[in-house]
Amino acid sequence: MWAREIAHPRNYRALFAAVRLTPRPVQNVWRYLTASGRYPYSPAVRTPTGLVRPTLDSFHDMMTFNEIFLREDYYLPADARTVVDLGSNKGISALYFLTRNRHVRVWLYEPVPANVGRLRANLAGLADRYLLEQIAVGTESGSVSFNIEPTGRYGGIGVATAEAITVACKDINEVLASILDTESHIDLLKIDIEGLEIGVVQAIEPAYLPRIHTICFEWADPDLTPLNDFYDSTFFNETYRLRLRR
Repeated sequence: MWAREIAHPRNYRALFAAVRLTPRPVQNVWRYLTASGRYPYSPAVRTPTGLVRPTLDSFHDMMTFNEIFLREDYYLPADARTVVDLGSNKGISALYFLTRNRHVRVWLYEPVPANVGRLRANLAGLADRYLLEQIAVGTESGSVSFNIEPTGRYGGIGVATAEAITVACKDINEVLASILDTESHIDLLKIDIEGLEIGVVQAIEPAYLPRIHTICFEWADPDLTPLNDFYDSTFFNETYRLRLRR
């Protein structure tokens, strides 16, 4: 793995960030490149609000840590105030958002109970700035079968795994309506829901779009142009970033 990853251009930004932001960059980079090391592991990382140490349960969480804190796939400006995080997993992305400044508030949506437990632990001391709903988000409300797997990273609705649980699901527009009822706008809507991203983005009612400044979601197709009547799009690290056209 290490030869392929070290040659990939997307990882150079992460390498430089590891040197700048982590007190033990060599150990962290080696763990990532070689998929080695014992877990749980809590790498320290410098943020605008101080040093934090998320707990990673496996190499798969190390990948998430690299993508979020070092590559900044879901980059959030320093002056952001409102973030919606669909597919919050174990709270690594939420911890990144909450440490950009001391005023940002984050709405979190995560249906898997084991992930929620780790999320709360990773966000200890920040409970006054996030709201968590233990639900999935999709294109309609109701109960759904949600497939899970041991790492907690790759489960989802319609994903092929050996085990499934039943979870509550809310329609994306119901979620947005409840937030925009109290907030003037959403600075960033982050969507990581294992294959349902495009459907959810396209299901957003047009009336809400002018109040969502940026939408970020992972997708493999660089030629996708969703919501191009409202947003300018960029594609980097298999992540689309849609910015509201002013």
